[in-house]
Amino acid sequence: MVVNLTTYGGIGDGQTLNTAAFDHALAALAAKGGGELLVPPGLWLTAPIKLRSNINLHLERGALIQFSHDYRWYPLTVFDLKGEQEVDSASPISGQNLVNVAITGEGIIDGGGDAWRPLKKGKLGDGDWKALVKSGGVREAMNGEKIVDKLREENSLNLADYEPAHQFLRPKMLRLIGCKKVLLEGVTFRNPPNWTMNPVLCEDVSILQVKVNNLPTAQNSDALDLESCRRAIIRDCTFDTGDDGICIKSGKDAAGRRIGVPCEDVLVEGCTVYHAHGGFTIGSEMSGGVRNFQVNNCTFIGTDIGLRFKSTRGRGGVVENIYVSNIRMEDIPGDAINFNLYYGGKSALDDSAGDADQVAPPVSVATPQFKNIHIENVICRGANNAIVLQGLPEMPIRDITLKNISITSRLGVTVVDADGVSFENVQVLNQSGEPLRTARISNCHLDLLK
Repeated sequence: MVVNLTTYGGIGDGQTLNTAAFDHALAALAAKGGGELLVPPGLWLTAPIKLRSNINLHLERGALIQFSHDYRWYPLTVFDLKGEQEVDSASPISGQNLVNVAITGEGIIDGGGDAWRPLKKGKLGDGDWKALVKSGGVREAMNGEKIVDKLREENSLNLADYEPAHQFLRPKMLRLIGCKKVLLEGVTFRNPPNWTMNPVLCEDVSILQVKVNNLPTAQNSDALDLESCRRAIIRDCTFDTGDDGICIKSGKDAAGRRIGVPCEDVLVEGCTVYHAHGGFTIGSEMSGGVRNFQVNNCTFIGTDIGLRFKSTRGRGGVVENIYVSNIRMEDIPGDAINFNLYYGGKSALDDSAGDADQVAPPVSVATPQFKNIHIENVICRGANNAIVLQGLPEMPIRDITLKNISITSRLGVTVVDADGVSFENVQVLNQSGEPLRTARISNCHLDLLK
C-alpha cells in the first residue's frame, strides 16, 4: 500500500510545519499493516518523525525534508539501552524495537543541525568568523557541558534538571535502537545536530548507496556510527563530513561492557569517503567488542586518517577478526594506517608525556585489545605518516598483517608495543618516489617479509 503525504495534509512549501501530516500518515499505514509513505517533490518542514514497523519512508527525487531549527520541538527523553539509561534530546528521525523499517529514494533529509552545533573560531577564516558573529547567535560557551556532566555523574534522570542545558544535548540525526531488518537506500543526509546515522543494537542492517554531505566544520558529524549491531552491509555509499566517515562502535567504558553486545558480522564495500577524520574507523567506544568484519574496495580522498583504529585505557573490549583489502587513498593529511590505543591521552610517542605514562598499569577488564587484523592491497598517494601502530605496553596490539601495500608519505613507519606484526611487500616512498626508510620500532616482535 502506498500513500502520499499530501493525502494527510502535507504541504511542501518550506513554511508549513508537517509534523502532524507525517504522524497521521505513518499511523494510518501502521494500522493497515504497513506500506510506503511517499514524500513527493517539495520542501517539507517538520519536527521529529517517529518511524513505524513495516513502513518505507520513500523520498522522491526533488523531495527535501527540512527539520525545524527550534530545539523545543525535540523534547528531552530518557533513552534505555539494555538497562543503561541516559537523557538526551529526541532525534529528528527515530525508531525503537521496530521490524522491517526503511528510508529510501533519491530525496534529501536535512537535520537542521546548524542551529545546534557549536563552531570553533579556529575552523573558520577571519572573514567567515566575523560574518558569523555579525549574524547573531551566542558567542560565549554556555555551561551546558558542565551541567550535563555533573547530572550524569549523579545518574540523574530528572528531565527538569537537564532543561537549562537542553540546547547542549545535541541529538543524533537518525537514531534506530533495537530494530530488525533495517534498510537505508539512496537518500542523502546532511546537516546533523550530532552523528548523522546511528543504528544501535540493530540486526540485519542494509545501508546502500546512501550519501552524507556535511560541512567539514560540523563538529561530531560522523557520517555513520554503527553501534553494537549484528549482520550489516554498508555498500556503495559516499560520505563527506566533519568527523569520522564509517565508524564502528559498541558502547563506552563500564556501561558498554555491561551491555556487552559486540558489533559483528559486517561487510563494508564499494564506499567512498572524502573529508572526514577517518575513512574507516573502529573505536574509540568499542567496549562491547568488534569482530568479524570485511572491508573491501573502498576509496578515501582527503580524509585526515585513512584506516583508523582507536581506543584508550578504561574502555576494555576486544577488536578481532578484521579483514581489510583493496583500499585506495589520496591526499591524506595524517596517517594512511593508524592504530592508537592512547586516544584522548598521551602516549610514548608524545614528547610531553613524561615518565608517568611509561609505567604500565595491570591488565584488567578495562584494558582494550586489538588482535588478528589483516590489511592488504592498499595504495596511498600522499600522506604525512605511512603507518603508525601504537599499542599499550601492558597489552600490545597482536597479530597484525600488512601485505601488498604501497604508500607515498612524508614520514615512514612507527611501531610501538606490538606483537606478531607481519610486513610483506610493504613499500613506503617519499614524495619523489624514492624508498623512505625512516622508522621507529620499539617493544615489538616483527616479521619483515619481502
